[in-house]
Amino acid sequence: MPDYIDVSEGTENKGAKVRISDEVIAAIAGVAASQVEGVAAMSGNLVGDISSAILGKKNKGRGVKVSLGEKEVSLDLYLNVRYGARIPEVAYKVQENVKKSIESMTDLKVTQVNIHIQGVSHEGVRAGTDA
Repeated sequence: MPDYIDVSEGTENKGAKVRISDEVIAAIAGVAASQVEGVAAMSGNLVGDISSAILGKKNKGRGVKVSLGEKEVSLDLYLNVRYGARIPEVAYKVQENVKKSIESMTDLKVTQVNIHIQGVSHEGVRAGTDA
């Protein structure tokens, strides 16, 4: 069951509520992270991977944990990087892109984007080459 954050303040229709689920925020973060060069994939958990395989749905929020506050959000992203990528640089670019995307699309304040590197992808790297 998703959690929601109310972003109604400042909307044109004063009686209406605008609520954004944590799943939507996770999807925005997942897409924004995947756009950064050097990110190989988001790293999900076993249950999420199995349910995605059974249901045949791609989970855009895979590898993203969202913590909602009053008008702010913090995130933990779990990802794999491509072999040869400079990990600190990739992590910084992911943090910046995720923060910018969420703040511009939701008007929420992003307080933290914590990056957890779970693995290195060797896809496309041949044995005996530097990368």
